[in-house]
Formats: sequence, C-alpha cells, structure tokens
Amino acid sequence: MSRSAPLVPVALRVPAALLLAGALALTACDGGVHGTPGGSGLRDPYFPKMGNGGYDVTHYALDLAFDPDTAKLSGTATLTARATQDLTAFDLDLDGLDVEKVTVGGDPARWNRTGQELTVRPPEDLDEGRAFRVTVAYSGTPKTITDPDGSEEGWLPTEDGAVALGEPTGSMAWFPGNHHPSDKASYDLTITVPEGLQAVSNGELTASRTAGGRTTSHWHTAEPMASYLATLAIGDYDIHSSTLPDGLPVYVAVDPREAAASRKVLAQIPSVMTWARDTFGPYPFSSTGAIVDREGDAEYALETQNRPFFPGAPDTETLVHELAHQWYGDSVTPKTWRDMWLNEGFATYAEWLWAEDHGGDSAQKTFDELYTHGEDEYDDLWSFPPGKPSTAAHLSDTPVYQRGAMVLHKIRQRLGDTAFRALLRDWPTTHRHGNADTEDFTTYVEDLAPDKDFGPIWEEWLYGEGKPERA
Repeated sequence: MSRSAPLVPVALRVPAALLLAGALALTACDGGVHGTPGGSGLRDPYFPKMGNGGYDVTHYALDLAFDPDTAKLSGTATLTARATQDLTAFDLDLDGLDVEKVTVGGDPARWNRTGQELTVRPPEDLDEGRAFRVTVAYSGTPKTITDPDGSEEGWLPTEDGAVALGEPTGSMAWFPGNHHPSDKASYDLTITVPEGLQAVSNGELTASRTAGGRTTSHWHTAEPMASYLATLAIGDYDIHSSTLPDGLPVYVAVDPREAAASRKVLAQIPSVMTWARDTFGPYPFSSTGAIVDREGDAEYALETQNRPFFPGAPDTETLVHELAHQWYGDSVTPKTWRDMWLNEGFATYAEWLWAEDHGGDSAQKTFDELYTHGEDEYDDLWSFPPGKPSTAAHLSDTPVYQRGAMVLHKIRQRLGDTAFRALLRDWPTTHRHGNADTEDFTTYVEDLAPDKDFGPIWEEWLYGEGKPERA
C-alpha cells in the first residue's frame, strides 16, 4: 500500500471548529493540498491525466537499484525544473511504487497520492520563473501497464531481468515525472544490478564499476528526451561498441540467444545510418545502436532514444523504421498523442524510401498497391483518418502508419521530388529537439509552396473519413 506524509500535523485536543475549518480547506483543494497547485494533467486528447501543469522539467537524475530475484526496484529521482506559473503545489505522474520521502530544494515537502498523481506541496511557494529541484525516494515492485489497445508497457519482467518501455504512458511505472511528450529533458541514470548482469539505457555509458557483488552503471543523455522514449534493459547481453567513420559511437546490446539471428541485420547499422543522414539530414543525437532482447520479452519494437529496442532479431525494414524515428518522433516529438502520425507516417515512409533507394519497389508502386489492394492485408486501413485516431486504443493502428505514409506520398506528388527531398531534411532540422503538431506541419508544407493547393490532401487524406478518391 502506498504511504502518504500527513499534510497537516496531528494534534490532540484541537477545538472542533478548527478541525472543521481545516477539513473544509483540504476538501476544497486538489489532491488534499491547499493553495493553487499546477494542473494535474495536460488535457491531452487521448490521455488527459498525463503530464502536469505549472512547471517544465529540464533534467532527470535517476539513481536506481534492481534485484531480479525479488523483483524490487528502489530509487531516488531528482528533477530539476522551472516554474511556469506561481506554484503552491504541483503534481508528478507515478503509477504504483511506494513513496518514502519527498524534498523540494533539499527541504522536506508535504505530499499525497491519488491514483497516478503524486501531489507535492513545497515548503515555500515557488514564483513563476524560479528553478527548483524535487527529489522523490521510492521503492517497490514496478507494475506492467496495459495500454488501451491491450499491449503491455511500463516495467516488463524478463527471464533474466526486466525491460522498461514507455510509449505512451509506461514511463510512470518506474520513475516519477512529467510524463507527457511535450515536456522533454536531459537525463542521468545510475543503475545498480547484481554482478553478471548488464543494464543498458539511453545516451552514453560514462562509468561502470563492480564491487561487493553489484555492478553500477551511469548513463548520460545530453539531448532533450521525452520520457516515453526512456528505456532501461537489465539482463544478460553481448555488448558491442564501435564507431561510425565520422566517429559517432555505436553501442549494441544483444541477448546471447538472439546473437546469431541478429548479426546480419545489425551489421547494417552503419549503412542505414549513412543513408538516413543523407536522406533526413544531420543525426540529432550523440550515439546510436540497438537493444535486442529475447523474442517474447515484449510485443513490439520501440524507437527508444539513441538505441531502439527490438524483441528478437529485427529485419532490415524494422531497423530502418526505428532508426528513422530518431529524427521523426525522438528529435521532433509530437506536442500531443493526436500527432502520432507524424512519428509513424514518416518512419513508415522511410521504409518505402529505403526500398526505392536499394533496388526494391518505388514508393509510387508501394502507394499504388496499398491503395488498390491494401484492404486485403489491412482490414482497418480506411477505418479512420491518420490525423484524428478514433480513440486511444487505435493510436498504433494501420491508418496512423500506412495512411500516414500515404499522406506524405501525396505531398511528394504535389511538391515534386526535389522539394520533397528537401522537406525530409529541413523539417527535422527546423524542429530539432523540439515539439511539433499537425498544424505546425501543414503550415510548414503550405509555406514551402504557397502557389500549390494542399487543401484536398488535408481534407481527404489526412482528416477525411473512408477511402479517398484516387485523384
């Protein structure tokens, strides 16, 4: 059971009138905290409780320890943030785990739990613009979260450890934070595990030491990262470190059972990265690579920042898809989950382009086949428009991926190849390490070619219901 520090001191022989007044004050406040707290959600169209208002996180420092034998995680999370309004209280997202202590600026803070909301009242009010640090000590068995579409994320136990995957809401299962893609931050993650196991995360491994039967590793992610892209994979891995010709570090962790099946595809990382940089522009991060876990440890691959995660040996198309996400989704991150097609449409179209540039079908042929015979493979292809998924349960359905790619191909047809190829590089450069939504993108496209009419593409392909006319 989660424990909560009392928000008011317990006293004996308090007059009944004072007790009543205190109760009324608490009842009138968000989460039992009096004053004017920041919002306990950002009203995302599909996950309205995710994220929190009133502050912006700039850095996460996570100090964790995990024991696979007991399945217990213990940790201290220190968030450096800046108040975006006058704050008397603020919320963090944390689903499960037991909170043991909260401090703000090093001083004890009052707090309480309501569902996934950890409401914190700092010992003194925070003025708008003020930088502050909040530290949360916590422990317990992290939970696996079931998405609206039935897939599992959060903390996934494996035969030899665990893997943490966060899209769209799972990161709140293993550390407290402002868990919405619109709030990106840098990260330092220190993780201690039993000797003999490895712990792989985002960014670069800056230190590792073993003592007393435990191994502690420190991972640093300098570039801004949305929390859903944070990962932690704990287990037995074959580790391979190398560099690309330009010196970019490559860090690959592969479960030994998947090593043989993965070897040929993972050897393509240098060539895929060279092609991707030629196609999408400068790589936005300071390292690349991959994590390959055992087949069945998760149900899907995910574009975790710096090194995508794969459940089992990937094929080339999946490798291309997840590495393309480093530009589209990881560096340019959606403002809300409604903008998911900007992630998946671009990554899917990257597969089409890879095939076109490497002796396979042209993107036009892929588009034509999908338009003519797509229902044979995807019975939900025309079930909703990519720019407006019907519910949170359908954010990862075919229209977001395949119809999203079709929208991009229609733009290519309208712009012409030269201008479209320039778009592929300029869009992620313009919004590098930032957030963008669909309106940002459509405005950007229209500004590229103000003499061309994109209205029918938006109305019929991006937002239109049913199968558009072929014109």
